[in-house]
Amino acid sequence: AGIGKCVAMDLARRNARTILACRSRARGQAAVEEIRAASGNPAVVLRLLDTSSLASVRAFARAVLREEPRLDVLVNNAGVTGLPFNITSEGLEETFTTNYLGPFLLTNLLLG
Repeated sequence: AGIGKCVAMDLARRNARTILACRSRARGQAAVEEIRAASGNPAVVLRLLDTSSLASVRAFARAVLREEPRLDVLVNNAGVTGLPFNITSEGLEETFTTNYLGPFLLTNLLLG
């Protein structure tokens, strides 16, 4: 939703292979179908990613590096605010991990 969906739509309209990295399979798949229909680009795909989980970030990066021949653009758009204080299963504060640590790790892993 929001800015991320708009950016994905623009990339798809430019005929880019576009990977939507979403926490929710249902919401992500709905966005994929909407973007494919609006852009006419069938190369819009969904991959699950939860940036509050470093294990999820690592798994996503491994899959992208294994499956994609190249990566030209990365848009780090995930973010949360106003969540109650919570510690993840990895022992990290959830908001900080979602907004900073997860995207930082993802970027560094995808750099190769």
